[in-house]
Amino acid sequence: MQNTDILISGGGIAGPALAYWLGRAGFTVTVVERAPAPRPGGQTVDLRGAGRTVAARMGLLDRAREVSVEQNGVALVDGKGRFTATLPVDAFGGEGIVSEIEILRGDLADLLYQASLPGTEYLFDDTVTALEQDDDGVTVTFEKSAPRRFGLVVGADGPHSAVRALAFGPEADFVRPLGVYTSWFTATLPLDLGGWYQMYNAPGGLVVSARPGRLPGEIKAGLSFRSGPIAYDRRDVAAQKQIIADRFAGAGWETPRLLAAMAGAPDFFFDPMGQVCLDRWSRGRVALLGDAGYCATPLTGLGTSLALVGAYVLAGELAATGDHRAALRRYEQVMRPYVTEAQKLPPGGAGGFAPSSALAIRLRAASMRSMTRWPMRGILAAQFAKAGNIALPDYPLPAMR
Repeated sequence: MQNTDILISGGGIAGPALAYWLGRAGFTVTVVERAPAPRPGGQTVDLRGAGRTVAARMGLLDRAREVSVEQNGVALVDGKGRFTATLPVDAFGGEGIVSEIEILRGDLADLLYQASLPGTEYLFDDTVTALEQDDDGVTVTFEKSAPRRFGLVVGADGPHSAVRALAFGPEADFVRPLGVYTSWFTATLPLDLGGWYQMYNAPGGLVVSARPGRLPGEIKAGLSFRSGPIAYDRRDVAAQKQIIADRFAGAGWETPRLLAAMAGAPDFFFDPMGQVCLDRWSRGRVALLGDAGYCATPLTGLGTSLALVGAYVLAGELAATGDHRAALRRYEQVMRPYVTEAQKLPPGGAGGFAPSSALAIRLRAASMRSMTRWPMRGILAAQFAKAGNIALPDYPLPAMR
């Protein structure tokens, strides 16, 4: 690559992680992010398996532990709040449904953002609107900034990736919906969870969850439901909240209090669950990383690992060769088996997460109660072990501690 300027679209997890490693390798890195600043808060994400190893190689693991969220594990509850099944955090060696290190997405993103400075240029409140490739590079047009030239463009901008749409085609060609819509938001409620990630299922494929945040009185809430395609405006948050309010009207447990808190939540997020599947993650001088290229959905618990590992591998291969084409081929060769396994849903899939009938809900609780016993233990252990099912290469990428 004669032009070592690299543009990364997306300032969440994957983008700053890639910027960090590329900076260590001597590339000139720019990150463009639609949000006006790094996004704080958010829900908890897992640091597990190979993703935890990458965080350790970055020198960030101790700081991640310092800001992690303490949780006892996951508990299924009935309409009266009584536990029907639990899986403690230390089950499966701390690699279970709730992992040993759970960290708010915004806290992890901030660690990665700070680690990527001062060597990374950030363009906030902007996005990519056009890409024009030639033999020597990519001319990028932005919504607000002046056009610029880069040797490589990486889309790390999530499942609705603007870069993927410009370079590969429409979203519908690559996203496989799971038939589940989910919303996340932060609530401040006097709700004593006892340190547990509590989850309530109601007939009709409704899932209500609440887990402790990092701050006192902070609840990280989730409301999910099974449904066929719904037409809605992704920019109309009020309408999205109404969809949730209508779907969950009359649901039990703490649902009414969470719906009331949702009305004023500043960080409300609503989206369908879907996996991103492509035959190739690069086209010329444009590559995809993390959810933009291979979103596994929250049902797998492996999105953060895929983002961190993918960033490390992509940067490592670019640093190891001066030929971007060879580097992108190697990136796919190393990552493809890991991604393929990670995208396999846990037993039951969407139906296991959001059962439709009262009988299926009771069976789900029975299944969780058996998770630590034969034969379910072996099946689940294999699922959780996927986070570490990759032999990470040793690249010449020195960590900056």
